[in-house]
Amino acid sequence: MSYENYGPLAFFIGKWSSEKWTGENRAPDPDRLVENTSFRQEMNFEPIGDVENHEQKLFALRYSTKAWEEGEDESPFHEEVGYFIWDKENKQVLKSFVIPRGITVNAGGTTEPDSKEFAVSAVLGSETYGLSSNLFLDKEFKSLRYDTQFKQIDKNTFSYDENTQIKIKGQDEIFHHTEKNTLKRVI
Repeated sequence: MSYENYGPLAFFIGKWSSEKWTGENRAPDPDRLVENTSFRQEMNFEPIGDVENHEQKLFALRYSTKAWEEGEDESPFHEEVGYFIWDKENKQVLKSFVIPRGITVNAGGTTEPDSKEFAVSAVLGSETYGLSSNLFLDKEFKSLRYDTQFKQIDKNTFSYDENTQIKIKGQDEIFHHTEKNTLKRVI
């Protein structure tokens, strides 16, 4: 089956996994200070075909990821579900997803159909590529901006580098919750 209509997303179709605990996560610890952890991760990208909305025609991948902190194999500490979407006409790639802590993200960016690298961003208050949180997170850990860069390293490897800027209640500095990892194709 040909996946040329998926543009730069065609590369991602399949199942991916990091090797051991190569992921790096910088997040707020229980005292709202910095905690750095290593993690392993699995990602799945499943083509769902074209999505038509009047004149608009998109191609979407159903997306999910789970991550486990080093030494923990029982329950993942992080999960996401959503879609990666290619809008060929506007050369837009989108990552639309939900995190089961009460956060939704619709991030997007411009790229070429044959690009080996692309970035997506979302900003609080944007009417197009934006962020939304539940009441607790909005008050205590307000997400202001989300940025992720994806890079194809070779035909079976990619990396990503993510930064979510958070305004933590009672702190003057913006907290940079960062995450990065390299994943290899499993299937």
